[in-house]
Amino acid sequence: MTLDQLRIFVAVAEQEHLTRAANALALSQSAVSSSIAAFEDRYETKLFDRIGRNIALTAAGRVFLVEAQAVLARAASAQGVLADLAGLRCGELSVAASQTVANYWLPAVMHRFHKNHPGVVLTLSIANTEQVVRKVDEGTVDLGFVEDQVEVSGLAVCPVAKDQLALVVAPDHPWAPYEAIPVNADLRESAWVLREPGSGTRGIFEKSVRNLGIDPATLNIALQLSSNEAVRSAVEAGAGATVLSRLVVKSSIRVGTLTALRWPLPERGFLMLRNEQRYASEAIRAFCTLASTYGEQSIGSP
Repeated sequence: MTLDQLRIFVAVAEQEHLTRAANALALSQSAVSSSIAAFEDRYETKLFDRIGRNIALTAAGRVFLVEAQAVLARAASAQGVLADLAGLRCGELSVAASQTVANYWLPAVMHRFHKNHPGVVLTLSIANTEQVVRKVDEGTVDLGFVEDQVEVSGLAVCPVAKDQLALVVAPDHPWAPYEAIPVNADLRESAWVLREPGSGTRGIFEKSVRNLGIDPATLNIALQLSSNEAVRSAVEAGAGATVLSRLVVKSSIRVGTLTALRWPLPERGFLMLRNEQRYASEAIRAFCTLASTYGEQSIGSP
C-alpha cells in the first residue's frame, strides 16, 4: 500500500466519479481505474459499488476512507516539517473555503502568497460552512475559511475580514419601489431564493428572521440552490427575494438588475480555522499572517 494508492482512493471516494477524480489528480482515467481494481483485488475487499456512470463507497470503503484520510493528513504534516527545513522554498498548503470567501476574497490572498512563496503548491476546495469545518476538524485540509460563527472544540478561530449582507430583489418585485421593506410587509408574502442548509449565508438569514419572531420554516422558499451565483441569477429573473453578500450582488445592483433594500442584517466576519492538534508548519503560519494582514479593513461595503 502506497501513499499514491491512498490518494487515488480518497480522490475517487470524494468525487464519486472516476473521470473527475482522474482530472483532479492529473492522471488518466484508466490509471485511476486500474489502481482501484488492483487495490480491491490485493485486499480482496470491495470498496466501491458501480452505479451507472457514478460510483459509491461500500460500507467497508466508508470505514477505510477515515483511515486513509488520517494517513494522508499525517504524511502532509511530515512533509510540512521538511518544507520548514527548506525555508518555504517548497511544500504544499491545502485550503478549504465556503463559497463567498473562496470566490470573492481568498483568491487575492492566495495570489499574494504565491508571489511571496512560489515553491509552495496551494490547493483550494470549495464547500459550504459545515463541510469546511468538518474538513479542518478531520485534518484533511490545513486551513479553512468560512463566513459564520463556528464553535468546534480543537479549532482555532481567527477573524480575518468583515462582510456586509444585503437583501435584494428584482426591479419588478413588489418591494422594489421602496428603499426598505415596507413596515406593514410580511416576509411570508414573498417567495424566497436561498442557499442550502449548512451555508453561512443561510444561517445568518435564518437568525435574522427568528429575531423578528418569525419561524424560517414558515417562509415560502421557492428555490434552494447550492451556489451564490445561481441564487443571484434566479432572483434577477424574478424568482423571489434573497440575502447575499454585497460582494456577490454589487455589480448587479450597479447595473440595475437587482435592487437592494434596507433591512437589519448583522455585519459578519470571515473566519480562518485551524486544527490546533495539527503541526502548524511555516507555510501555515505564513499564510495565517498574510490572511490576517490582508483582511484588516472591511471589504463588504457597497
